[in-house]
Amino acid sequence: MQLARIRTPDGIVTGEHRDGVVHTDHETYRLDDGDVELLAPCAPSALYCVGRNFATTLDQMDYERPERPDFFIKPPVSVLAPEHEIAYPGFTEEFTYAGELAAVIDEPCSDLAPAEVPDVVRGYTILNDLDALDQDGRTARKAFDGSAPLGPWIETDVDPGSIDMETRINDEVRQEANTERMLFDPHEVVAFLSERFSFGAGDVISFGSPANPGLLEPGDDIVITYEGVGTLRNTVATGE
Repeated sequence: MQLARIRTPDGIVTGEHRDGVVHTDHETYRLDDGDVELLAPCAPSALYCVGRNFATTLDQMDYERPERPDFFIKPPVSVLAPEHEIAYPGFTEEFTYAGELAAVIDEPCSDLAPAEVPDVVRGYTILNDLDALDQDGRTARKAFDGSAPLGPWIETDVDPGSIDMETRINDEVRQEANTERMLFDPHEVVAFLSERFSFGAGDVISFGSPANPGLLEPGDDIVITYEGVGTLRNTVATGE
């Protein structure tokens, strides 16, 4: 099931998405209706993002292999809806992307064992971990407004352990991998972080991306696909 969150004349609602139509208990809404806007699929209190979780990324960036998941946090203001324009930050000249699988927590929880994780995860979505590479420290690089495009919906029926992914920039494939190449699998990551943080419903945990060659420029189209989950699309604003 694909759970989509939309803004409608009736307010913000969540329902099942099927073939461009969102079904709630009482209404149906077409995504191509001008009065309907697809939003990020949840409203997290925090986004917990894991880096250095693919061997290809370690090779590209000359990182050492971590002994435990290496993470940072993005605030709620980082969330950007699918299809929305990404503002190119005025404070960077090295702006890049990272197409990541992300879990959405379904209920308050903490101190989980890996085997318990499927019971508390609502499903999986896609996060683009935007990064201003020339800034000092991860918070400055990654935690700014709009730095986490998220969506397009939450897929509730998918095995995160072996999913093909690709990122295209202007139709050129820039990332291609499978989640089985992660150093720490999604259940391990969620359990590890749950020892340190109490998760709330709607919180997001992303699992890192493969190597991401190339920088973003104004006008670039970014299309990130995780098989069985969906496709997240955004464009970098031109500033015109």
